[in-house]
Amino acid sequence: MAERAERADQKNTTILVVDDAAASRCALGAVLRRAGHLVVPVATAGEALLELDLRLRAGALPDVALVDVGLPDMSGFELCRRLKALPLMATLPVVHFSAAAVAPSDRCRGLDAGGEAYLTVPAEPEEIQAVVRAALRGARMRSGAEHLAQDLTLLSETILPVQAAHSPSELARVAAAGTARLTGGPAAVFVVGEGGHVYSGIHCGRAAAAPPESGARETVARLVRRVTAAAGSVFETVVPAPLWPPGLFPRDAGEDVRMVVTRTRDGRAAVCLTTPTRRHRKPPPGTAALVARLAQATALAAQPLLMYQAERHVALTLQHSFLPKRLPDLPGVDVVVRYEPASRETEIGGDFYAALRTGEGVLTAVGDVVGHSLDAATVMVEIRHALRAYCVEEADPGALARRLDRMLQHYHPEVTATVCLVLVDPATGRTRIANAGHIAPLVVRDGEGAEYVRAAGPLLGLGLDRPAPTETVLGPGDRLLMVTDGLIESRGTDLAVSMEQLRTAAAAAPPGTGALCDSLLRHFGRDREDDIALLALRLDD
Repeated sequence: MAERAERADQKNTTILVVDDAAASRCALGAVLRRAGHLVVPVATAGEALLELDLRLRAGALPDVALVDVGLPDMSGFELCRRLKALPLMATLPVVHFSAAAVAPSDRCRGLDAGGEAYLTVPAEPEEIQAVVRAALRGARMRSGAEHLAQDLTLLSETILPVQAAHSPSELARVAAAGTARLTGGPAAVFVVGEGGHVYSGIHCGRAAAAPPESGARETVARLVRRVTAAAGSVFETVVPAPLWPPGLFPRDAGEDVRMVVTRTRDGRAAVCLTTPTRRHRKPPPGTAALVARLAQATALAAQPLLMYQAERHVALTLQHSFLPKRLPDLPGVDVVVRYEPASRETEIGGDFYAALRTGEGVLTAVGDVVGHSLDAATVMVEIRHALRAYCVEEADPGALARRLDRMLQHYHPEVTATVCLVLVDPATGRTRIANAGHIAPLVVRDGEGAEYVRAAGPLLGLGLDRPAPTETVLGPGDRLLMVTDGLIESRGTDLAVSMEQLRTAAAAAPPGTGALCDSLLRHFGRDREDDIALLALRLDD
């Protein structure tokens, strides 16, 4: 049965016969045609090279070449070597044959030249056909192995960006690009999380996609929910054109959509890869299996990203609920704050600010818990509330820094934080500053530029000795600026350089505390990867 199937599969294959003897060409051609092969006869090596070049340009190389070793213009061995040296023809199987060169050394020369077999003619038709079948079988096995290696390489190249994605939105985008690369056409990918939130990515190549209709992503989410794919398994189905929302990616009118769905391991979310059915052009063999593997890799990458998004939402809610949108009335000083969270795609931070009334003046604080996580946001809230409690009885910023340091060591020994504490007496302008590893405050004096206050000290949480607070005096019109490093810190730029840029920009900012903060946000605050907090104050006139 297997031999019969193999013979049927090898019918209609094309055999190039290179022989300068017309009778021999005719005899070989007859044997091969009876076996169902198409025969292309040529008389010389030159004719063979010309014929192969024409067929290569047309994308239709022969399946096997039968080459006489004693050609008039070039030996069959040399012709074989030339063919094997050409990358686009190297896979063409060559069978040498001869009625004269029949010694073992001749067979060795043929094999050394790259030939797959060697025939001594005349030979029985069954032997000729068996040798041709063997050459075809070997070539197809090699071709299959090469295609498998190419497919695996292509799949790994598409999976790498998927594994490197930092957010569900980025994951959907790179998975769509990978799907389009595998299928050779437009693709759309949807990551459907809990609660029906959909992250989508569309890849159309050079073609422009029309804006999707309102609710298109929700329609896709409903289609995905109808699919009962188990976690880790892949379910493929075709969605009829009328059920698919238009405009998600270019496709022919009335063209159905192939949908490949799999779920994350915890079963809480689904990944959906979609492509047009492309009825007029079938995808290469094995494409469906590659797309299924990509779907599984995307689902594997989606689960931790979606879990992080849920954690980030909780952390943001916690952080924003404890950072006041309006400051309390602070007699004698004008205080403004600006808080800009990082983009949706980046990690949650522990930035915080505070402005509090005390018995000795107004206490302001800006700080940042080291790390990016829900834990960091939680510790930020604890520090802020501890500061509020401590300053009821103690206003000295140095003493407050020591108490916060002990609190962190006791309850969170693995956590460190930076904070700058400033106590201002509105009546005299006397200002005391305790700095724990934070960017020093900047004093902007009208017409006299801006200078950092020389205040430094170790981070909170280390239990190290702390220096006495630094003192300065704010005059009428002076503005004191406190920021978190998210405003100015950039990868590849030394912090000292960024701080000097901040000083220069602050000196050139328009008058007023709000104008100072807004000007700096416009100058530094675009596309930042960390949260930004600014606090500016000046004495009331």
